Amino acid sequence: MFGLLVDKREMKEMEYLLKRELDELLFDFDDGRIDYAVKKEMEDRYKVLFRLFQRVADPSECSRYIRKRVHN
Repeated sequence: MFGLLVDKREMKEMEYLLKRELDELLFDFDDGRIDYAVKKEMEDRYKVLFRLFQRVADPSECSRYIRKRVHN
């Protein structure tokens, strides 16, 4: 476990960057041209980024980035 001290400005920047990454991942999940193996890696990345986002964002913001499961 690591600790990190950041000020409000840095926290907002981190939140912004995580939102951008999560938006891009959620958009790419719907792209049928992306191979299954790549999507699996994207899923792993999404999980890590979403956990980080949950630590810096309000719960109301987090709900926007929850991935909807699609079962084939």
